[in-house]
Amino acid sequence: METHWRSIVKAVVWRILGVIILGGLSWVLTKKWEDTAIITISFNSIRLVLYYFHERAWNRISWGIKKAKQDYTI
Repeated sequence: METHWRSIVKAVVWRILGVIILGGLSWVLTKKWEDTAIITISFNSIRLVLYYFHERAWNRISWGIKKAKQDYTI
């Protein structure tokens, strides 16, 4: 199971990529930095929070996870 901080860092890194992509697309469509900033910051803030809770929820689901075999040899 991941720590909360690991989930947070993963979410932030993932959203940085999202900011770059959505920021570029928003600017191409609006040609206005203010509109681009509002769209990009709002969307990615919401996605950051949703991604964090999504990751934490999946950590509680055991489906698809194999337990590691313990090695007792010395």
